[in-house]
Formats: sequence, C-alpha cells, structure tokens
Amino acid sequence: MTSPRPSILAPDSLVPAPLVPDPLAAAPTARTAAVIAAVGTALPPHPTSNAQIIARGGLDTTDQWITSRTGIHHRRFAHPGVSTGDLATAAARAAIEAAGPAGPRPDLLLLATTTPDRPCPATAPHIAHRLGLAPIPAFDLAAVCSGFLYALTTAAGLLRSGICAAPLVVAAEKYSAIIDPRDRDTAPLFGDGAAAVVLRLGDRAEPGALLEGDWGSDGAGSDLIAVAAGGSRLPAADGQGPDLRCFRMRGRQVYAHAVRRMTSSAAAALAATGWQPEDVRAFIGHQANQRILDAVGDRLGVPARYRFGNIRSLGNTAAASVPLALADALAGGACPPGAPALLTAFGGGLTWASLTLRWPDAPVRAITAQPCSPFLDHVHAPAHDPDATHDPDATHHHAPTHDHDHDHDHDHGKAATP
Repeated sequence: MTSPRPSILAPDSLVPAPLVPDPLAAAPTARTAAVIAAVGTALPPHPTSNAQIIARGGLDTTDQWITSRTGIHHRRFAHPGVSTGDLATAAARAAIEAAGPAGPRPDLLLLATTTPDRPCPATAPHIAHRLGLAPIPAFDLAAVCSGFLYALTTAAGLLRSGICAAPLVVAAEKYSAIIDPRDRDTAPLFGDGAAAVVLRLGDRAEPGALLEGDWGSDGAGSDLIAVAAGGSRLPAADGQGPDLRCFRMRGRQVYAHAVRRMTSSAAAALAATGWQPEDVRAFIGHQANQRILDAVGDRLGVPARYRFGNIRSLGNTAAASVPLALADALAGGACPPGAPALLTAFGGGLTWASLTLRWPDAPVRAITAQPCSPFLDHVHAPAHDPDATHDPDATHHHAPTHDHDHDHDHDHGKAATP
C-alpha cells in the first residue's frame, strides 16, 4: 500500500485547498489531447497609420517603404492608462465569456508577455484575481514572440498530465511602452494587443485538438532581440538613454534566423504528426514581417491560399500575434473545423516553437480595451486620442498571405462569416 501524497495547502489555513486532479488517476490515453474550447481578444480602439509613426518619431522613411518591406499599414497603441495586465484581463475575460456558463472554469492561468506590468511580481496572479479566479496557480512566461506557443505547449502538457483541468493561456503585449519612436528599425513594426484561449481535455480526432509540437532556443543570439536595461545585469537607472531602456533588434540577422528556425521547426512538427505541407489547410506564423511569412510559407510548400494573418492592420504584437491571427481567421470562417492546421513562431532568446492542431470549432469574443485606471476594472470614457483615425482596412477580409480587420465588441459564432 502506497502512502498518500501530501496535499497542496491554500495560503490561508481557513480557506480549503483547491482540488488538484491526481496525475495518476487522470493519466491520458494515446488519444487524449488538449482542445481549444474558446478564444478571446482585446485590442486598443484606434489604428495608427504609417504616416503617423513617421511624424511621431521624425523617421527618415516613407509609408511606401514601410509597407513594401513589412506589409504593415496600421497597428494599435494602448492608451497610457492601459497596461499589459489590463489588455490581458480583458482578453481573458472575453475568452471565458465566449466559453459560456457551461464552459470549463479555468483552474490555471499562464501569461506570455515581454512587457509585464512590473518587473516584480508577475502579472498573471493579479489577472487571476481580477477575473475572480484566485486562488488558482498563475504565472508569467517570457519567450518574447514565441511566448504564446511556449505557453500553449506548457499548458497542454499540464492538462494531459492531470495537473489541471482547464488552463487559461493569455498572450498580451504593450510594446508601445518599450519602443523608441525614433528608431526606424523597430518603431514601424510593433503594436499592442492581447488574446487568450481556454483549453479542455478531449480527443485527438476532434476540432481544436493540439497534436504535435517542436520548440527550441539558442542563447548565442540573445543580443539580437533585447532590452538592455531593467534586469539584474544592468538595473534601470535615471539618466539611461533610450538605447538601453528601449527594445532593440538587429533586423537583418533576425530575418535570417526567423526564416530558418520557423521553417525547420514547422517541418519537424509536421513530420511528428505525419502530415505533408500540402495537407495543411491553415497556416499561421508569427506576424513579424510579411516577407518573413512569405519566405517560411514558400520554403515549407504550404499553398498561399491557406496562409492567414493580420499583420497589415495590427503589425507585430509579439507574443499576442499568433492567437490574434488565429482569432481573426476563426471569426472569419477561414477554414472548416477539424482541418489540418499549423502554427509557428520565432522570438528573442532566441526562441522558436511550432504546433500542429485540428482547426478549432470554438466561439470567439473580441472586445475593445478602453482606458482605465491601473489595477481597477471599471472603465472610464475614452480620452481624446490625437492619433485616432478611421481605419481604411476595416472592410478587408481574408486573402492569401493577407488579413482582415478585427470586428470588436461582437461575439463570433463558430465558423461565422465576416
């Protein structure tokens, strides 16, 4: 007879410890998989054009140059009163609402981000508190633009092991807080946003099932994508210029690494699943640069009509880019449920990851993140934004290697048409 496992106690002895599934009792079968049950997104309300980016930073470039080199026409910037945690909380709440009252209640929260609200503590526990989910475990995960796929892989493993029953995976970024507006190499690329998915246990054959993955890192390239100051190696201090405090990237070197690593990682995930590139009916890569996306898709051999994204209207939202593109494609009915799908990403670290899945049949809820006070959930009337402008991309729908814009403040039914 084996001795009982020690219980996991709640912080307050007067509060009963949450029920933790027994990993042995919940051992998965060969057919068990993590399944995407619902998706939520949150974006700032106003698009910012290339012309506005150029004027803001006094950049020596043109709208045509930015568009031709990156594929980006617009991006969203959060109001100064909106933090990464605010965006993440809004997207997570949207995912929970999309799942509905009968949907799984999250019992674990992972936040993938490069821009936490503070260096310490982690942002995830406060998000869980704001959602009324405490005392569930919650933690941040830092893998830069690969963060969502790293978090999704981690959550799926914990789910299949029986450690949790309904993990909530959130990816959120406020890159406008760390970008130097005068840096032509980065200022036109990045935007703010958040997305979240609720997972449940299911079968590998059903829509939304996460199948096989590949991930890796190479710290030899850690300086290629970095914020130099703010950590223990170089603490933040008064007088530090933007060269140290802001996000920096060596574009040409990053381009070569990104294409090579996403191509090889995606190919490895496909091989592990037993799929050929021509089998893929939905391919979503990290929305870093349209030329990178085209190069990866071409090298893999995925037909252009099955590549989906939203880089045109949202730019590079780092860890949030893959789930935001997934949400857009789901809301637009881009692919039939259950069809072979492939996700891949590359980010700082260097890091990379890929996942195969069956295209989800999951509800999507998309909302607009309005200005609010720090650490509070009540919403104030939006302040006047001098960068606010009409978004000419609002009527764009899915086309090969391009994107359509978000429909905010609406619930999207399963496989809804735009």
